[in-house]
Amino acid sequence: MRNLKNGIWLLVFGSLWGIMEVVGGEAFFKNNVPYASVWLSAWAFFMLGIARGLINKPGSSTVVGATAALFKLVNAAPYFCHLLGIFFLGLVFDIAATAWIKNEKKRSFRTFLPGIVAAYGGYALFAIVITYVVRYEPWVAGGTAKVFNHIFVGGSMAALASLVLVPLGLGIGLGSETAVGRRPKWALAGALIALIVLWTVGRFIG
Repeated sequence: MRNLKNGIWLLVFGSLWGIMEVVGGEAFFKNNVPYASVWLSAWAFFMLGIARGLINKPGSSTVVGATAALFKLVNAAPYFCHLLGIFFLGLVFDIAATAWIKNEKKRSFRTFLPGIVAAYGGYALFAIVITYVVRYEPWVAGGTAKVFNHIFVGGSMAALASLVLVPLGLGIGLGSETAVGRRPKWALAGALIALIVLWTVGRFIG
């Protein structure tokens, strides 16, 4: 039962990340907002922080990222490079959080590390794979300059955002853990309703 409850909460946070990718992503890219991926990553770090505070288990952040990618795949135009970037951000955050966030109950220097590592690591992994492995034409045409700009400019901006949003999200998640524990059945029912609403809204706006 506990694993089911945890899984539902991870799906909720992944869907909250995903709906921002669908709504915000479409608006940002349509209006040519500079460094749109950084704004989306900032929201992602907030969701990843909350989810990790609530469920601090290896693999949990990867599930959140995979859910966000699936949400966007189902509810938006299939820009597969975006899906790859979403998944890599969740994956690298998971690895870093598993290494440095262990039984954290308050903010410490270790709570800042997963976001920084995920920003640079996730951006680097995405840029290298999409350019040199997948060989997606816009990235191949941009060459090394585009790769470096994505990692060191975009990644640095995302890392700065993570310094605030990951610890903030983690604190909210830790606080929510107590509240959820007091009313587990009501909390689970609320999570299920939120999940249904998010995916229903996603289908209408996608």
